Amino acid sequence: MPELPEVEVVRAGLEPAVVGAVVTSVAVLDERSLKRHDGPAEDFIARLTGRTFLAPRRRGKFLWIPLAPAGGEALVVHLGMSGQVLLRAPDAAADPLTRIRIEIAHPDHGLLRVAFVDQRIFGSMAIDQLVETPDVAGDTVPTQVAHIARDPLDPAFDDRRFLASLARRNTGIKRALLDQTLISGVGNIYADESLWAARVHYDQPTSTLSRARATTLLAEVRLVLGRALAEGGTSFDAQYVNVNGASGYFSHSLNAYGQQGRGCPRCGRTIVRERFMNRGSHLCTFCQRIR
Repeated sequence: MPELPEVEVVRAGLEPAVVGAVVTSVAVLDERSLKRHDGPAEDFIARLTGRTFLAPRRRGKFLWIPLAPAGGEALVVHLGMSGQVLLRAPDAAADPLTRIRIEIAHPDHGLLRVAFVDQRIFGSMAIDQLVETPDVAGDTVPTQVAHIARDPLDPAFDDRRFLASLARRNTGIKRALLDQTLISGVGNIYADESLWAARVHYDQPTSTLSRARATTLLAEVRLVLGRALAEGGTSFDAQYVNVNGASGYFSHSLNAYGQQGRGCPRCGRTIVRERFMNRGSHLCTFCQRIR
């Protein structure tokens, strides 16, 4: 599933093309992609057509585009496992597996098409109300995103609150990193990479993690996410691409995730994959021992 860097790459790619653009028409080709929209396709089309896109925003793995005129609504996008938001010329051939097509008119770029393409249909689009966040006055998020914590690249992320919450929990550290109500945007790939960088075992109990070690881990999470973002995210197949259809290349920089059987870049011992929460955890059992 796309994680913070992949969604942020999509958000940043959309921004110059959609800010100030007016939605001229909407086509819903598969209503299953409206699973999070409160209403039928006709309602989605009516509420979106004629609206103006404002600057896209993101929290964790959610992306949304506030809508004008003022009405406190936004177009919410969740990529799911295989969702793609692609920018196309209005006369371009239709992308296979397009589920929703949005035609826009931009004051500078002219006519453009925003195509929501989704192979496995786990992603979605929806029109949702915006509500004010409890921690920052004047900041708003869609109601579908209100339960999601801020991510560690958010300027308003509260390090002290996160570290205190971590110390109070009685769970494994990787489970905590994947808890989107505690810290958002971190999935399996970047959790494994951050834990490897901080030399922390994925099953280390959070209550036994020293403040200094937890602070180091948070710093490594930020470094890993920042590096992945700079390299366009991680693509293992054609399902994750940016708005122009290009893949990210952080997969070439991975130290632990997907590297089972190879030597640890730090100590040379073999990286292993262990079962974890119906998926896998990748680690060096020498560098990352439970303490």
